[in-house]
Amino acid sequence: MAVHENIAVWTDREPTLDEELRALGEEDVFEMANLPPDWTGVLATIFISTALGQHGPRIKLYLKAGRHQPSASISIGPNPRVLASSLDPRDLARVAPKALEWVALNHEALTTFWFEGESWNLSDVADFGRGLKKV
Repeated sequence: MAVHENIAVWTDREPTLDEELRALGEEDVFEMANLPPDWTGVLATIFISTALGQHGPRIKLYLKAGRHQPSASISIGPNPRVLASSLDPRDLARVAPKALEWVALNHEALTTFWFEGESWNLSDVADFGRGLKKV
């Protein structure tokens, strides 16, 4: 990927986290966390962040956490949907239903984190994490 390549050009596949991070400008600020299955009830790692890139609120779903791993993006809202995926279709079919349920259950908190979390202090982030519901 060239330094000046914009994330918007990735229409043929789900970009890796590494590609998305490299596409950000130097002044872009965001907070992120990987939530393990025992926190969510989803048999995958869920990557959450504050506003990242030029797209709407979403989470990323990984079978194995890491910047270069395949993932699926799921919209954040009361009726979430899979937006894009580079996961094997069988793996996506296995983990996506619980992930969609988890996002729907937590969409208000996730939306607030997406839009406001970069200005939170540590106690706000801790309260947010404790408030997330498990499926």
